[in-house]
Amino acid sequence: MIRFAALLTVLLQLFQSAPAAAHEMRPAYLEMRETEPDVFVAVWKVPALGDRRLSLYARLPETCRAKNEPTRSIDGGAYIERWTAACDGGLKGHEITIDGLRSTLTDALIHITYRDGTTEIARLKPDMPSTVIKGAQASFEVAETYFRLGVDHILSGIDHLLFVLALMLLIHNRWTLVKTITAFTIAHSITLAGAALGYFSLPQKPVEATIALSIAFVASELTKIKPAERRLSETYPWMVAFAFGLLHGFGFAGALKEIGLPQVDVPLALLTFNLGVEAGQMLFVAAVLIAFRIVTTLITIPIVAARSTAAYLIGTMAAGWLITRLAGFVV
Repeated sequence: MIRFAALLTVLLQLFQSAPAAAHEMRPAYLEMRETEPDVFVAVWKVPALGDRRLSLYARLPETCRAKNEPTRSIDGGAYIERWTAACDGGLKGHEITIDGLRSTLTDALIHITYRDGTTEIARLKPDMPSTVIKGAQASFEVAETYFRLGVDHILSGIDHLLFVLALMLLIHNRWTLVKTITAFTIAHSITLAGAALGYFSLPQKPVEATIALSIAFVASELTKIKPAERRLSETYPWMVAFAFGLLHGFGFAGALKEIGLPQVDVPLALLTFNLGVEAGQMLFVAAVLIAFRIVTTLITIPIVAARSTAAYLIGTMAAGWLITRLAGFVV
């Protein structure tokens, strides 16, 4: 399972190129919160790099009019507009469109909170840049929406996937792999739920930096493997997965906080988001195992050389992320 040099090179090149596209892939986000009948406070966030932003614009129904001039700012890699809109007759049955979405690779999330506590979430894509507001969502619609958001989040979370890949390289048999992935799942589920429900929290920037450090740690462990000596991380990789899984859960919670939880169906939304994360993670693990099996039938390469190459490539990427995130934290 570890003789995979050709595939590994391709995978890691994709991981390396991901940060350059990260700002394009982050979703735009429109939040509308009803503060009085048919009056909404709107917040529009668009991915930005420095003073450059994606050319995306939220177009509200024609029945909506701005009550004040939007305030504009750039914060944390996002261009943000805030304003108050009065929408005659409310939003139900009217269409919201994200202009410019067809020209990008990103998605847009719309999160509407009504005065009665009900919430509506819609996800718009380049091939579907508009949605008709329903006014409320049925439980199965909430479940489907949050499940898809969970899958999308983990599959676009390059750092989380690279950590899982590094763990897979550290493991020698499938049963240990199952226990390790299970430990990672349990751990990040604990902190995801606790942080999302407000029981505890950590600042997001230090969490992201420490996640990069966790990847570097596992990469370092890969370089220290010796045939006649088993390190603790090799014997009990599930302990490593559990310890760092608690940390990664705060990362997932940060993404969920951006999306927001409905005031009704909170347990359902939280459960299905977490299930979506797990489904995406297992899809990744299955895809890697299948790809490894295919490659190992075609190519044979010394295990030590392959693992060492992987470790240094993974470690280099993790170190780059760590430096970037620490610099952002200091600034």
